Order: sequence, then structure tokens, then C-alpha cells
Amino acid sequence: MPADPLAQCRICPRNCGVDRHHRSGVCGVGALLRLNLWHPHFGEEPPISGIRGSGTIFFSGCNLRCLYCQNWKISQLAWGRDSTEEQLADIMVALQGQGVHNINLVTPTHFTPRIIEAIAIARAAGLVLPIVWNTSGYETVTTLRSLEGVVDIYLADFRYWDVEAARRYSGAADYPARAREAFGEMYRQVGHLHLDDEGIARRGLLTRLLVLPGNVNRVDLILRWLATAIGPETWLSLMSQYYPVYRAADCPEINRYVGQEEFNAVVAVLDELGFEYGFVQELAESTPEWTPDFQADGAGQPPE
Repeated sequence: MPADPLAQCRICPRNCGVDRHHRSGVCGVGALLRLNLWHPHFGEEPPISGIRGSGTIFFSGCNLRCLYCQNWKISQLAWGRDSTEEQLADIMVALQGQGVHNINLVTPTHFTPRIIEAIAIARAAGLVLPIVWNTSGYETVTTLRSLEGVVDIYLADFRYWDVEAARRYSGAADYPARAREAFGEMYRQVGHLHLDDEGIARRGLLTRLLVLPGNVNRVDLILRWLATAIGPETWLSLMSQYYPVYRAADCPEINRYVGQEEFNAVVAVLDELGFEYGFVQELAESTPEWTPDFQADGAGQPPE
């Protein structure tokens, strides 16, 4: 990365070139770290949440424009509180003190250089937990390479195989191509998911696949690519938790819940391809109550 990657920002595939010290990038935020919520979280996959929770930190802003985003208040409105690298490091160390299994960075991509610095500060202050990069999958290989040796676990969405769906629902027609590159790089760095004797993830890649109504994002084709490019030994989390929220009503075809038959069709492809490791979420009607209670000014004052 250049000496000041935020001065002409090319951190993510948007490649917007904005000087984020003076105005917001496509991600909706400037150069300062912006956080909303941080707490032990028990709703992730079992190897991530375990029995003591995942030390989850939600960042404001996002480089995607998903019409159905469940976290839209922070991703699209950028609700949150500006913070320093030292404050973020203090939060990480404080979460470790609460006994969590890892530090889980949610939607972190657009703050990558700041986060790398914060992790270094936290390590010097005694942080020993694995770092989870909880990403949409819309990454550049260059940025991911800056994380090699810093990130232990990639908890990554693969949102779309279909270019038109990526454009229509997230404003990113290049998402499928960028995601394929990103998944290849993430796997190269950390390999398949490795669990300790207690079943807690220590290193590796865990891929999340959210089935949209009508399978418009073609999760079946993503599965076929993963089976070939990474292998059926890779860990997957097939999710049915979609519910229409934010601007989903703008697109009638996704303004509904996922049906049992269409979800089962994707599960059948997963079984056909021989994937053995991971999780298939039961089809149940999700509601907004499942979403964290994000506050406009952040959930709390970062530690002094």
C-alpha cells in the first residue's frame, strides 16, 4: 500500500480515488475509524461464537449498496462514533478481558490500514486472540495481501454469482469477479478452517452463503465454483435468514422471505457436491428483532 492509502483511496474494488481526509469515499466514511457497536456476540457460527462469544466490533460505512441490508443504519447511514487506532486497540483488549474467543471485525475493509495499525497496538498491549475478518467478499487482492499474517480467520460472504443480480441489488456488477479473486487469495493465506480441541476456530476460511428469494444470486453456481476452486473440504455456512428490509421493496422479486422449496434446492446442490464441513441454517422466518440495536452515535464511549 502507498504511504497514505486514504489520501487517494483505492483500498476496495470501487477504486474511487477520493482523498478521505477531506471527504467521504464511496463507502460513506472519511479517514477516521468509525465504530458503532462492540460486544461479545453469540449469534455467529459455533466455531466463531463458541460458549464465550465472539468479540464483535461493527464498523460504520460499507463499499456495497445492498438494498436488503439488515445493518443498513450503520452500513448505509454510517451511524457511529469516530475513534482512534488507540481506542480501537483498547476495545480489542477489553473484549479479550471479557473472555471472548476472538476479535471479530465486521465490515472492516474500508478501514484496513487503520485496523492493521490498531491490531499492532493491541498485540503490543497483550492481545493474543485470533483476528476474524468478517467481510462481504468485495475485496481487492492487494488489500488482502496487506492482511497476510495479521488476520487469522476469514469469515467471508460470497454474495453473488450473477453479474446482473450484483448490479441490481448491491450496485456492484464486478462483485462476482472480485469475489472469486478474493476467495482464492484468502484461501491461499489461511487454508481450510482449523479448529482447536474445544471446536473453536483458530485459523482458516469459513464461507457464508445467504440464499436470496428465488435464488437470484445463484448460490448453486457459487457452490459449484467453490467445490472446484477450493475443494469440498472447505467450511460453509448456508444461511436462510434473509428477510425483506431497508429498500428490498424497490425490487418486488426479493420483497419476500425465502421459500422452503427454493432453499431445499440449494441444499441439494451442496449435498451433491460432497461438502461435509459447515452449517445449514434451518429455514425460519427472520425478523428485524434479530438485528443488533445500532445507535446513531455509537453504542458507547470508546475506552479512554
